[in-house]
Amino acid sequence: MNPESVSPPELPVVWRPQKGRIVAYGFAAAIMLGALLLAIFLPPPFSLPDKVGMVVLGALIAGVLHLLGRCRVEADEQGITVVNALRVHRYEWPEVLGVTLGQSEPWAKIDFTDGATIGAMGLQGSEKGRTVQQVRELAALIRQRGEAEETR
Repeated sequence: MNPESVSPPELPVVWRPQKGRIVAYGFAAAIMLGALLLAIFLPPPFSLPDKVGMVVLGALIAGVLHLLGRCRVEADEQGITVVNALRVHRYEWPEVLGVTLGQSEPWAKIDFTDGATIGAMGLQGSEKGRTVQQVRELAALIRQRGEAEETR
C-alpha cells in the first residue's frame, strides 16, 4: 500500500500500543497482588512497617509500569499531543513536519519545525503492521493539516 494513499482518520484520534499496555498493566497488577499477598502472609519476625514497605515498593514498581503503559499519541483539531513515559509534548499542526518509523527503531520519531525530533513511544515498532498503519495515518494528518509547502 502506498503511504500517500492512506486517508487521514477522523479527529480526535488516539494511537497507543496494544502489547506494551497489556504487558505493563499486567505486570503492574501481578506485582501489586504479589506485594499484597506477601504483606498479608509474611510471618513474624516481619512487623507492620515491613509489610507496609512491601506494599509501597509494589506500588512504586506499578507506578513505573503505569508510566510505560500510558504512552500514546493524540491528534485533535489543534495539533498533536505526544505522551511518553516521563514527558508530555503538545504541538500545533503547523509545528509538525513529519513522522518516520525506521526498520529496527523501537518507536516512531516526529520531526518539528524548530529542528527538534522526539520519539513517540505510543507508536511502537514492535507492533509492526499495526504501527506502520498508525504512522501512515499520522503522516496523512500532517500532510493535510501541517503548514502549507512553500512555492517557488
